[in-house]
Amino acid sequence: MSETKDYCVFVHTNHKQWIGALVAQYSMKRNSANPDKFDVRIIHHKDYPFFQEMEGKPFLRDGVERIWRNDDLQSFTPLRFMPPELMGYRGRAVVVDPDIFAVGDVWELLSRDMQGKAILCRPRSGPKWWLDRCYASSVMLLDNAKLTHWRCEERFRAMFDFKLDYMDWIGLRKEPKDSIGLFEPEWNDFDRLTPTTKLLHNTRRLTQPWKTGLPIDWTPADRFRLFPPIGWLMRARRRLLGDHALLGRYVRHPDRNQERFFFGLLKECLEKGIVTEELLREEMAQNHIRHDAFEVLDKTPPLGPPGDPLNLGWNLQQAA
Repeated sequence: MSETKDYCVFVHTNHKQWIGALVAQYSMKRNSANPDKFDVRIIHHKDYPFFQEMEGKPFLRDGVERIWRNDDLQSFTPLRFMPPELMGYRGRAVVVDPDIFAVGDVWELLSRDMQGKAILCRPRSGPKWWLDRCYASSVMLLDNAKLTHWRCEERFRAMFDFKLDYMDWIGLRKEPKDSIGLFEPEWNDFDRLTPTTKLLHNTRRLTQPWKTGLPIDWTPADRFRLFPPIGWLMRARRRLLGDHALLGRYVRHPDRNQERFFFGLLKECLEKGIVTEELLREEMAQNHIRHDAFEVLDKTPPLGPPGDPLNLGWNLQQAA
């Protein structure tokens, strides 16, 4: 990696979410009043050979054995622990998943007072927080100098030695509690788009707007603590029929504003040459992007200016 500014947003991704990553990267500067104060970089799964080395090998996830598949929709997630290394353990980083798009100004997050914490994030929703105290590491603000113990490849390999549980790692349960602070939910808004949303996270994989109608290509959890029999059935299905058997297809996002926001950003990426028509057709052929993407783009109105890219007050009234 070339020299990085002291402030950088990292979007981590794999081949299946490449278009999402490009749109996410574009949105960060597009909707910032201070785009020259920070870099935005993509970290791609394909650039780290240790992932391919572990293809088909068992690892520990949520207390059960799973098989590592690089073709899984979320095989990139360990890379969210890579930014401190990439920045030489200096400066600040915001790391986001490739399904997270800036509605507000990410510089406000990058430059905020961390009050001595190494990490700012938000809790996970539902039982993963109330039962397990897992944090949502899908968006983190990082003080890199305080995270010199983060070694991504080393921790990744520890999962295959059954010394580290994936959920403990991803949920930040191994981090010192006093090193983690909380930011407002709007900085990682889970499938909720309001006038206060800063970073929109299309976290519910089933309804990601660019996937509608495609066969599901992610592997559901094998453990459901609130009703364990579901986990037993999911493990049996996976072992007997395969990772993605009987899972159906992606469905349309219930919030049309979120669909319009993504495709409004994608339309601008096409106009600016960030995404080409050829690339989009290739991604459609590989079932990474919905097959009616061009039809949706044709019907998508232009976005508004930074600060109110979707004219949210008006749109939310209309949606109600």
